[in-house]
Amino acid sequence: MKRLVLRAWMALRSNKGQSLVEYALILALVAIVVITALTALGGHTENAMSNVANTLGNAT
Repeated sequence: MKRLVLRAWMALRSNKGQSLVEYALILALVAIVVITALTALGGHTENAMSNVANTLGNAT
C-alpha cells in the first residue's frame, strides 16, 4: 500500500503528471464551451432548418 501511495505521489510531482492535468483541464474547458455554444445556437439552427424545409416543401 505504501508503494502505491508513493507512486501516486511521484506521479503528481512529475512533469508528466502536471502536463496530463493541464491537458485534462483544457479538454474540460473546450467541452464546456462547445456544449454552451450548441445549447445557445441549437434553437436558431432548428428554426433555420425548418425554414429551409418549408421553403423546399412550398417550391414543389
